[in-house]
Amino acid sequence: MKIDIRAGGPGDVTAVLDFWRKAAEGTDRHDDREKVVALIERDPGALLIAELAGESRDTAPETARETARETARETARETAREMVGTVIAGWDGWRAHLYRLAVAEEHRRKGVGRALIAAAEERFRGFGAFRVDAMVLTDNLLAHHAWSAAGYAPQPEWARWIKPMPQP
Repeated sequence: MKIDIRAGGPGDVTAVLDFWRKAAEGTDRHDDREKVVALIERDPGALLIAELAGESRDTAPETARETARETARETARETAREMVGTVIAGWDGWRAHLYRLAVAEEHRRKGVGRALIAAAEERFRGFGAFRVDAMVLTDNLLAHHAWSAAGYAPQPEWARWIKPMPQP
């Protein structure tokens, strides 16, 4: 399976939110359109989207009509590509953070997560990052395997402390 990875933009927000509802673990994040738009505006390259790459033809079209049909199919493929994964590769100017790694269930264990992580790490190298941290749910054992395979491990001397913010 070949995938393409690109930065998400404002036109992707609805599809990303829908994708996260289906593919992402944990639903306590209160995701909404405004927050994803704010992410994209603040850090335009942070939201990485993996899509199935266009299929290649093994044989050349034999007629002009077949060529026209193939061109139309390719155009449709370009405009309606299937999202198969996402990750947010956040850079705050000091540290590199990975979160919201999500892969469509039917495309797991096919290298999508690994490709997204590699693209994020390449982005961070461009900033001069020396270390990357990843937000991984404790109970998501499938994710533990993916992160371990990419060279990540829990950091035993640190724990994440949180405080919910009061909402107006």
